[in-house]
Amino acid sequence: MAYSERMKDFEGVRDYMRQFYIYGFKSREEYRNKSARSYDNERRRIESWLGDYMFFRQDGTGKNVFLSVDSRKICRNPLYKAFKAKSFTNKDIALHFYILDILAGGKPRTAGEIAREIARDYLTAFPEEWSLDESTVRKKLQEYQRLGLLSSEKRGRETPYQRTCSPIDVNAWSDAAAFFAEEGPLGVVGSYLLDRCRREPVPLGFKHHYILHALDSQVLYDLLCAIGQRRRVTLTVRSPRNGRTNRQDVCPLRVFVSTQTGRQYLLGYRYERRRLLFFRLDTIRKAALGEPEPEFARYLGYCEGFQKKLWGVSLGERRQTDHIEMTIHAAEGEGFIVQRLKREKRCGTVAALDGHTYRFSADVYDAMEMLPWLRTFIGRITSLTCSNQAVTDTFYGDLEEMRRMYGEDSHAFS
Repeated sequence: MAYSERMKDFEGVRDYMRQFYIYGFKSREEYRNKSARSYDNERRRIESWLGDYMFFRQDGTGKNVFLSVDSRKICRNPLYKAFKAKSFTNKDIALHFYILDILAGGKPRTAGEIAREIARDYLTAFPEEWSLDESTVRKKLQEYQRLGLLSSEKRGRETPYQRTCSPIDVNAWSDAAAFFAEEGPLGVVGSYLLDRCRREPVPLGFKHHYILHALDSQVLYDLLCAIGQRRRVTLTVRSPRNGRTNRQDVCPLRVFVSTQTGRQYLLGYRYERRRLLFFRLDTIRKAALGEPEPEFARYLGYCEGFQKKLWGVSLGERRQTDHIEMTIHAAEGEGFIVQRLKREKRCGTVAALDGHTYRFSADVYDAMEMLPWLRTFIGRITSLTCSNQAVTDTFYGDLEEMRRMYGEDSHAFS
């Protein structure tokens, strides 16, 4: 049976799921931000959604609860369940069905007309007294209009409302919705569509299936709205290092998604520092929309020029570009190496020196960020140079350490 206590703060649930069950592995005794009772309440709530994926281990600090999900074996992201556990009072539920039932015929009605019909046709069937004023109905109608469930058109002093549900057959889109639910940055939308489908979609499997971004869906939605409307936002950011929370006024410009980790980042212009900065979405607790930004086009121009020398999301400590060159040798029949080099070059360039030798070069803000990618060509690299000496020192140093570890005398470089 699902845990029935009302959920008043989704950000709290998001924090519990991430800090305790995904990254933290903290026990009940280690949690000091709130009371132990709060911890128990949230744990029971999350267990009602994710009980099949929850495990625990016992050590000296106590019982540590954590999530264990093999993303290769699941067809649906289980973390979306957190968004579908909404908080409603008994009156919320009743009013929801009363309003939609009254407007089901398609005839528009004002808040006063709906309130009178509820009192006359619905509440009289119950012996308990339940007062319902027109202002309560109007607030619910306005809420549903913001959600897109209802539409209205002002006629003089009156504002009649009607349903906006379209008769689209979502079953024909079940396969596309299933794919988007697992791969799209706002996949929770696809998950909601699947709930309306009678047809079971084709099971999909993913080699790299990143499910944790689901917890950032609300923040991502707010940021995309701000970008689409060219508005400023006030970010409430919590530092992953010291746990401190601060507010930052930003003009949001682009959202980046890592193909290596699935982690999401916002690139925005921070007014206080007068420069572009990256923000990890999982550190943003809230994104409040602000006023329209008249200089949005100018900041977006900064962003487009900035991206031309961006390898990942690191800007480096010096705020200067590093020039890096790598020469590789592709033997006969290894054309796939060249294809991969061209496909993954990002902001770099690839030039053929002869039939089997190719040079990759790039100017990036932080060449140190490229090391994991550069290492995948070990065995074919004939030379590696960088204007930032620390990059080549680290690369060759790691290679030498590997040789000592495995006792190899072979050389990867000519």
